[in-house]
Amino acid sequence: MSDHPTPLPPGLSARGKPRKTAVAAWIGSALEYYDFFIYGTAAALVFGQVFFPSSNPATGTLLALSTFGVGYAARPLGAVLLGHVGDRFGRKRVLVFTLLLMGASTFLVGCLPSYETAGLFAPIALVVLRLLQGLSAAGEQASANSMSLEHAPADRRAFFTSWTLSGTQAGQLIATAAFLPVAALPEEDLLSWGWRIPFWASVVMVVVGYLIRRKIEETPVFEDEAKAGNVVKLPLAVLLRDHWADVLRVIFAALIASVSTIFTVWALNYAVNTIGLDRTPMLWVGVAANIIAVATIPFWGTLADRFGRKPVFLTGSLGCAVLIFPYLWSISVGNWALIFILGVLMFGLVYQAANATWPSFYGEMFSARVRLSGMAIGTQVGFAISGFLPTIAVAITGDAKGAWLGVAVFTALMCLVNAVAVFTGRETSKVPTELLGVKEAPVKPPVGV
Repeated sequence: MSDHPTPLPPGLSARGKPRKTAVAAWIGSALEYYDFFIYGTAAALVFGQVFFPSSNPATGTLLALSTFGVGYAARPLGAVLLGHVGDRFGRKRVLVFTLLLMGASTFLVGCLPSYETAGLFAPIALVVLRLLQGLSAAGEQASANSMSLEHAPADRRAFFTSWTLSGTQAGQLIATAAFLPVAALPEEDLLSWGWRIPFWASVVMVVVGYLIRRKIEETPVFEDEAKAGNVVKLPLAVLLRDHWADVLRVIFAALIASVSTIFTVWALNYAVNTIGLDRTPMLWVGVAANIIAVATIPFWGTLADRFGRKPVFLTGSLGCAVLIFPYLWSISVGNWALIFILGVLMFGLVYQAANATWPSFYGEMFSARVRLSGMAIGTQVGFAISGFLPTIAVAITGDAKGAWLGVAVFTALMCLVNAVAVFTGRETSKVPTELLGVKEAPVKPPVGV
């Protein structure tokens, strides 16, 4: 295969189906991340007692949150494997595979016996299934984002790719809402059978997602790459040779996901198990924030198309670095009004500026030949680090009521690292789709002009 791919014709997006693809990405991502986030909620609320019983509750909590992080640890491997498949054989294959793998893994988690019943088998099986969830999630967003970006009109790429993340937040919303009636059960019922219901319910959602995703079409960009002979046999080798700097930039930029894991998992555990707040209102904070997020993500995507990726992304990054302090403090003092207001403001509105922009910003750094691999590997390494932050936070701060300050400082630092990575990146909002990731000299004007 030549190192210099055949130039693709302009106007590829005119043949794309952006609305259909965006809807499929939204629904599929919602279903996929429903499965992923119900695990996080269960890890924060019940898994410590079900799978890791201990005389010290903090130890059980630490082990349960560690299994949440294990899913992120599997993501880099999944990114390499599924990125190769997506760049070599097409985006659609990855979309269907990840949905089925996530659904099967999630259903089986709900079938696991407790530690009291099965001993060590129970937590070991839990970790294995969590690893499979992580492998699936590794390819989900990168393939959905690549599909949406490559089907979208050049001047609306951020808007259409943002629907993938809107779907992700919808999945988180549904997952949190699914635990509201379950969390209201008596403690004995919750720990024995109640927590299993949201995991079993994923079967219905996966069937719906599969019926939708099997009908979407491969992107015109990938099809033209294949016809022109530009599909490479080893996308990873080309990626690391030609785009290694962009992979590193995405890894550091993806640390913005720290805000999500701290908000979704650590803050919930801290509020319920350390401060002693009622778990039901805390779940409602997540529901309210995600309702706002689903509505605001397309809005931020529209702004990123109009004003550029970097200004909108940085608004979210720097805003979260500031707002994480009052939000966690409000939990520490148990002020419900501030918890709701600051939680919705930080996660539902400000964080979504970054969340809506990164699918287009990251994807536009890479050429079509390695786009799925570049997005998958870069984001999943960064997400893996972010996924372990709740565990690191508990290990460092313990269950002290004053732990919030150290966690807020650490989260803010992750936001600042992200901001530096985004600021040093290229603005790609005005680059034609067929020239994304192509590092060429500027086109000279015609003679006489």
